[in-house]
Parts: sequence; C-alpha cells; structure tokens
Amino acid sequence: MKRFNSSRNFAALVLVFTMLTMPLAAIAQTQVKAPRNKYKVQDDVKAGREYSAQVEKEFPILRDAESTAYLEGVGRRLVNAIPPEFQQPAFQYSFKIVNARDINAFALPGGPMYVNRGMIEAAKNEGEMAGVMAHEISHVALRHATAQATQQSNPINQILGIGAILGGAILGGQAGAQIGQTIYASLLVLPYSREYETQADTLGAQIMARAGYDPRDLANMFKTIEKESGGSGPEWLSTHPSPENRYENINRESGLLRVSPNPIKITRGFERTQSKLRALPRAKTMQEIDAENKRNGGGNQNGGQNPTSSGKYETRVEYPSARTRAYSNGDLLQMSVPDNWQDFPSQSEIWFAPQGAYGDQGITRGALVGLYKPQNKNLADATDEYVGGILKENGYLRQNSGYTRTTLSGRTAYAAALSGRSPVTNRTELATVYTTMLRDGQLFYIVTVVPQDEATAYNSAFRNLLRSVRLTD
Repeated sequence: MKRFNSSRNFAALVLVFTMLTMPLAAIAQTQVKAPRNKYKVQDDVKAGREYSAQVEKEFPILRDAESTAYLEGVGRRLVNAIPPEFQQPAFQYSFKIVNARDINAFALPGGPMYVNRGMIEAAKNEGEMAGVMAHEISHVALRHATAQATQQSNPINQILGIGAILGGAILGGQAGAQIGQTIYASLLVLPYSREYETQADTLGAQIMARAGYDPRDLANMFKTIEKESGGSGPEWLSTHPSPENRYENINRESGLLRVSPNPIKITRGFERTQSKLRALPRAKTMQEIDAENKRNGGGNQNGGQNPTSSGKYETRVEYPSARTRAYSNGDLLQMSVPDNWQDFPSQSEIWFAPQGAYGDQGITRGALVGLYKPQNKNLADATDEYVGGILKENGYLRQNSGYTRTTLSGRTAYAAALSGRSPVTNRTELATVYTTMLRDGQLFYIVTVVPQDEATAYNSAFRNLLRSVRLTD
C-alpha cells in the first residue's frame, strides 16, 4: 500500500479514507461470475452422490481416520471461506484420500472431493495442499460440471460421465481423464475449458486468502505438478492454461488480495499426516490402478483398501470348518482354507473370512494374504516396513514382542504377534503377521485375525492354512 500524501485536497482525503476502510478484496480482486447453468442445484448434488459411490468402488480410498479427519478440517476451513454469492447450503462437501501416488486431486458436483496421497506427500506445506483443494472447491462452487453440460446442450446423464467430471482434476486432460478411463469409459471425456480453469484458479486464490492461506502456495504447487507430470502432453496443454501462465496469473491475483502477514504454512496436523502417509507402503499410480481394474474385469473391489465393505458384522460367527478347499493364485501360490470361508480379492492381496466376520472395517476373523514391495530387500527390514504399515493403519494394535523365526513353504520366515481392542467387536483382537521373501525381492505375507477369546477354536485352522502354503516362484 502506498503512503498517504497529506498534500491532497480534502475530497481526495475523503476518497482515500473511504477506500482504506473498505475491504480490500471488494475493490481490488478479480470478479468471478458463475457460468450460465440450466440445471438445478439438486442436479449437482444428485450427480455427485451417484458418482462418488462409483469412484469409491474403482479407486483405493485410504481408510485412516486420523489422516481423513485432518483433511476434512482443512476442507471445512476452505468451504467456510467460499464467498457468500457462491455458497450452496444443499452441497455436501466431503474430503477423502485416494491411495494413489500421482500428484492429483479432483472434486465431483455437489461437493465430494478426493485428494491423492501423492499430492499430500509432495506438498511443501499445508498451503500448497490447501491451494489445490481450493481450486477444486471452486469448480464445485461455480457448478462447472453442470454448466459445461448446459453449454454442450446434452442431457446431464449423458454429458456427466465420470470421465467428464474428472477432466476437472487438477491435472486435467489426459492426466485427469486417466482417472476416469475405467468408470463409464464409453462416455465422453471432456476436460474443463481454459476459461473454467482460470476461474477456478482465481476463485481458489480468493478462497485461500479468506481462509488464512497464501495464494502463492497454489502457484508454487503448479510448479511442482509441472515438474512431476512433464506437462502431461499436448491435450493437457490444449485444454488448460500452461503451468507457467497459471503461476503468473495466481501470483498476480495474490497481489490484489488481502493476504495474512502470517499465513498458514506448516502445521502440526500437516507434518503428522504427511509423515504418516510417507511411511506407508508404496502407493500405486492411477495408471497401475486402472490396469489392475481392467484385469479384474472392472471395479476395484471397493477401493482396493477394503474389499469386504459389503458385509455385515455379526456377534456370533461360525467356527472354521474342518473341511478345506484349495486356493491358487496363478503360478505363485497354492494353499488350503476352511471350506466355510469366503474370499475377497483386492489389488495385491486376498482376504478370507467367514460370514459375519467382514464389513466396512475389514475382518474380525480370518486371514489376509498378499505381496508387498519393500524398500529393503532383507527379510527383517522388509518385515519392519510391512508391520509398521499395519500398525499405522490399525491404530488400536500394538506389537507384543520381537519376531519369532519360523518357516513358510520351506523358507525362512518371521512371525510377529499384534494385539489390541478391536473397534468392531470391542474385544481384544489377536493378529499374527507371517512374512517371507520371494525371489524377486517382494515380501509375501499372511496375517491371521481372531478375537482372543476365540483363538482356541481357530488355532488349528490357522496352523493348517500355514502348513498348506506352497510358493512356486
């Protein structure tokens, strides 16, 4: 702000005083106008509700209550900072983490937002992450999805294929549409126009400033995205403003806004969440998730994190059958499981559980079998990595002691005993992790799960399962 010149006449003094007492944003910031839209607000809400269910079937949603609560907190701060003229009481904003490595995020009409784990891990501070979220919130607040349907003069149920909506992901174009290739792949993939992206950048910067962040952090995040994505190809460049232009435009808008002299940057919640996510096993890319979905004939069984979510927990669960059935996974694994256990394949593992022992928080009885790619190739370090991930994902569990040496399929293996009060059964749960190395450096694991007071009834089934394992790599 320039220093006041006392030599100006009284009229100028009054004008300057008036300007100084007005909210700076009211006289300086770029005015954003929502596009023409023939659809009702409830159409946005309905579309978002329907497609969020599909998204969570296709993509691996991270089931970590603490990290999700942190993201929700940041999201609520931003939503509360949406200018009044763009507030929609009917919108149902929600915020979830996709367990994907790509630096990306997207939002659906009516409010559901999904932030990739890679985005949170790549951000240098909370402001950079919040900037991407503010950009996506702006697409929702301006109702860009249904506005685009209005422009195209197509029925909403035709134009709003998930690929079209996800064209509004922060990467947009090819990179954004990659997210939506499995879901409704036959529908149109229509990334948002340059005009809509510029609007979302501008309103996003304004929301950030109102929420206590520095909009320049959004500009800096675009630099990171550009570096990591390599520009994302000609289609991305043709449908979105270039990262360089976006960087300049957002910084220009920041100069017009009242930005806090002490904006939110590094917070305890951000540091804790970022550290927690970085310690988890390596996440797949969206391309890898898409390829795996196609191999599985479509949906990623409820997000890849929890393929058992369609079940219903019961207090009384049938004990393991003495009869067994064979299970094999290609040329790698052969084993036997109780005949009354159902199997639930996921991206890199399979869950076995009896009726009544599976639901939206995993299994209460049964076994989990899978592969993990560790950073370290020796068994002890690889086991440390995997067990650490289990403990982070299931905060109620604690490791009882060190590792016990055993064997799996004739190979050296480790066993780790974990226990804690299950949030599902409210009883002490025993989880035993068995690990061994494959020849290609991957960690093969089996985790058995049972309430402590039922362990005697399950021990024989667990022993038979472990003895039956044949690894043929």
